[in-house]
Amino acid sequence: MARSPRPDATVPDLSVFDFLFGGLGEEDLDQVAIVDGMSGAETTYRQLVGQISLLAGALADRGVGVGDVVALLCPNVPAFATVFHGILRAGATATTVNSLYTPDEIANQLTDSGATWFFTVSPLLPGAKAAAERVGIADDHLIVLDGAEGHPSLRDLLGEGHRAPDVTFDPAEHLAVLPYSSGTTGRPKGVMLTHRNLVANVAQNMAAIGLERDDRVLAVLPFFHIYGMTVLLNYALRCRASLVTMPKFDLAEFLRVIGEHRATWLFIAPPIAVALAKHPLVAEADLSSVKVVFSGAAPLDGALAEAVAERLDCTVCQGYGMTETSPVTHVIAVDRPDLDRSSIGHLLPSTEARVVDVESGADVEVPADGASEPGELWIRGPQVMKGYLGNDEATATMLDADGWLHTGDIATVTVDGVYRIVDRLKELIKYKGYQVAPAVLEAVLLGHPKIADAAVIGVLDEDGQEIPKAFVVVQAGADLTADEVMAHVAEHVAPHEKVREVEFIDVVPKSTAGKILRKDLRTRQATGAAS
Repeated sequence: MARSPRPDATVPDLSVFDFLFGGLGEEDLDQVAIVDGMSGAETTYRQLVGQISLLAGALADRGVGVGDVVALLCPNVPAFATVFHGILRAGATATTVNSLYTPDEIANQLTDSGATWFFTVSPLLPGAKAAAERVGIADDHLIVLDGAEGHPSLRDLLGEGHRAPDVTFDPAEHLAVLPYSSGTTGRPKGVMLTHRNLVANVAQNMAAIGLERDDRVLAVLPFFHIYGMTVLLNYALRCRASLVTMPKFDLAEFLRVIGEHRATWLFIAPPIAVALAKHPLVAEADLSSVKVVFSGAAPLDGALAEAVAERLDCTVCQGYGMTETSPVTHVIAVDRPDLDRSSIGHLLPSTEARVVDVESGADVEVPADGASEPGELWIRGPQVMKGYLGNDEATATMLDADGWLHTGDIATVTVDGVYRIVDRLKELIKYKGYQVAPAVLEAVLLGHPKIADAAVIGVLDEDGQEIPKAFVVVQAGADLTADEVMAHVAEHVAPHEKVREVEFIDVVPKSTAGKILRKDLRTRQATGAAS
């Protein structure tokens, strides 16, 4: 068992609202909290807190409070912060919905979470309304932020002028949010995160990451996802930084917003790092304001990190976490430029970890020099979830009686406490008895100058044996053959790790958080889809 090298974090016994906004000083109130990256409209901390309080009052006037679940389906716009924190300030629980969900998927989440009120925006109203009708949420309980006939609007609710209610609950027990796991390895499950979970993770991040009050943080990673929710919407606001919102990722707009609003921190996922390192548009953009690029949600290759750092002349870091840990457990802090960029750095304060052999169940021995053998990463700390909503079986599989969360990720660790994610336990390829990590091969593939993106899965050969297959996206205008791809990989890996089949595709399927959707590639493989 290992602990963070940093001192434990102080986790106050407060609600999320009180922790984030209760300590606002007079010098903070007129600081810009949120900038709409599309229009340039600014919201100060004074305005934001006022709107949150009014929304909480409007919800309380409708009988919404402790014990109620309110759904939020909304892209990254400033109003998201008002509604999200208004729900929590009213004492209710927020369940944030993926903006790409189909009506069936939305309805499933509404049903599973028990949501009785629903906020959305007019572009997403058709899917939201279809889902709401399916589960019995009436039009007057479906609030359209920017207005739609037959539905209340955000302006309507704020204009009622109700004071925020007095609510009491135990922050360690009361659910703040019910985000749903990505579903990349099964049916999405409601992750029960308390106010204390979220407060703890912000406090832990404050002691480790390095964001400052005067920073401008580009917020393109979705707020509905736990990464955007905690690290952007909560952590950045607690630091009194300014969030610059983008409703979706578009590279040209992304680069424009950085330059126009002088963003200093970019929180990204690896697919954006690939674009920053390789896309010609980047060379034409003014990115001189960028100090730090911080990657999460999926493993970032060290060579790719170095390429981004060199091209943008900035610091590149990465962190690790999962929805079930609120989400952050490990980071490379900006004050540790000596750490390997392909690692996930050290444990956050107040966090413990074990690396456990998947066969024997024993802790992996850590050598005096170099990295340990791989094992499953287990986590324990105040950011770990209460469990999965209504799913005791899944909870027991993930979270043991001693409080250890079994991540399903395969990691190595050094004697200095530096961790590296090798791959997912369920995604390891067994080639002739040898374990092959797709992430390792993907990093090698991305090192080829003609490859724009890549993913690797295990497929069966003619003998029914599992082999590594690469799905490759070629750089625009480049010519590349399967033999060249396989030869490139063979030069950089052990014989058992070689790619033995290649398929060229137009785009690697990924979740909104940037995780490769290997299940989609397996479906493609099974159906014999043409490239």
